[in-house]
Amino acid sequence: MDLKPASKSSQKKKNFNLCLWFRGFCTLLWFFAETSKAKQAQIPIGVVVDLKSSIGSMAVRCIQMAHDDFYKQYSHYQTRLELRISDSKNDAVTAASAALDLIKNENVHAIIGPLSSEQASFVIRLGHKFQVPIVSFSATSPSLPPLRSKFFIRTAQDDRSQVQAIAAIVEAYGWHEIIPIYEDTEFGKGLIPYLTETLEEVNTRVPYRIAIDPNSEEYEILEELKKLNQSRKGICLVHMTSLVGPKFFSAVNKAGMMTEGYGWIVTDGLSNVLAPLGPKVMDSMQGIVGVRPRLEKSRGLTIFRDRWKAWSIKSGSVSSPLTLFGLWAYDTVWR
Repeated sequence: MDLKPASKSSQKKKNFNLCLWFRGFCTLLWFFAETSKAKQAQIPIGVVVDLKSSIGSMAVRCIQMAHDDFYKQYSHYQTRLELRISDSKNDAVTAASAALDLIKNENVHAIIGPLSSEQASFVIRLGHKFQVPIVSFSATSPSLPPLRSKFFIRTAQDDRSQVQAIAAIVEAYGWHEIIPIYEDTEFGKGLIPYLTETLEEVNTRVPYRIAIDPNSEEYEILEELKKLNQSRKGICLVHMTSLVGPKFFSAVNKAGMMTEGYGWIVTDGLSNVLAPLGPKVMDSMQGIVGVRPRLEKSRGLTIFRDRWKAWSIKSGSVSSPLTLFGLWAYDTVWR
């Protein structure tokens, strides 16, 4: 057996061949990686929310968390949602304009949002016209049923789900008259017919109702409350969003109507978002009865809330507590 060491020329040739093999292997890896990327389809999805509102910023964060969590768990998926976020600026026309831009220029396959029922009524028409699904986690008005458009999907409970709970409270206390006070919007008006009908079933009548213009100044609300104060004391049911409710209850306190002889019930439009409204607003609403959907306790919910708290502290956003709308936003993307 020849045990002589290999010549320098043969060793160089061997090293050269190894180098060629390694370069070929790296090229093959790059090819497979690029092929895999090419196969991974990006699907643009629009998100239309009011980015400056506490609910809007919370919803966007929850949507992004759901997106990241989903693809961590299902990293092998060859389709991937690509979020395109637009600001509705708390305006129905701006929301519709943002949706139209996403549909025509971004070619989105669906739109998540907008936040309010008023904005949704505009955007749903666009979705129907261009056959793009509109998926809302916060537009709760019963006047926006899926039957009006097969391209509208609601992932939140609509407001009709709470009327039986309200009627049960009214019946338990033996109240025979309720005065609904609601904001004069799609959200506010949508619940009233269902509420009135359900209250009649428990022998409670609605002598009259008060609509509050969402753009009213506090002194204008005080004028409406003055009329109520002069006519009678009683039980009032307030159906408003977090944009109008704090201003309204500030006026109620100034009118001296948080005293004995008055009773106040709020729907989940306010009770779902009390924490983000801050201590000053909550102080003005002491003694009010509110209804809200019940969440089943689960390990997943506890973990998510802990994650949200940790993120809020880390990012310095401790003033943005998690609400039900955030959970619905998360589930909208995950499911």
